Amino acid sequence: LAPPVIRIPRDRYIVDDDRASAVLLYETLIAEPVDRIERAYSLDEIRYTAPLRDRMPRIDLNTVTFDTGSWELTPGQVEKLAAIAEGLNRAIERNPREVFLIEGHTDAVGPDDDNLSLSDRRAESVAIALTQQFDVPPENLTTQGYGEQYLKVPTDGPERANRRVTVRRITPLLTGQAR
Repeated sequence: LAPPVIRIPRDRYIVDDDRASAVLLYETLIAEPVDRIERAYSLDEIRYTAPLRDRMPRIDLNTVTFDTGSWELTPGQVEKLAAIAEGLNRAIERNPREVFLIEGHTDAVGPDDDNLSLSDRRAESVAIALTQQFDVPPENLTTQGYGEQYLKVPTDGPERANRRVTVRRITPLLTGQAR
């Protein structure tokens, strides 16, 4: 699959939660694909095909980063999930069949296998917090860790910004249609 052609401004395609209004977060969570969707895809195809996932805008949760080797959220970080949780709940209220992928990431420090497992746990921690603290329905969330595959800041050293989580709507990819 070829990478998508992005025809929208970068700050509308990759939205940083710490700079976005509640309106922009919601708009991103219900946004249309940025490029054509050929057909309906399986969840595994979506999880393991970056150019496919990249057809949907994403929100980088810059307010939630992790200590080295950790997947635990501090109470302050959980509080900062309130705006994204509000947007998720609004989107799900609008369409109860919406599905959102929560992606976990690590920096480039440590063995690949450990980073992959750690990134899975980070995504799961955020999903659990969204469900338990903000009543986001768990059936509307799925998680996947990517380890150090998609660094936000390209470096081989420790970098807190790379120990992060992102969220994107994947419903159009699962259904093969925009809405």
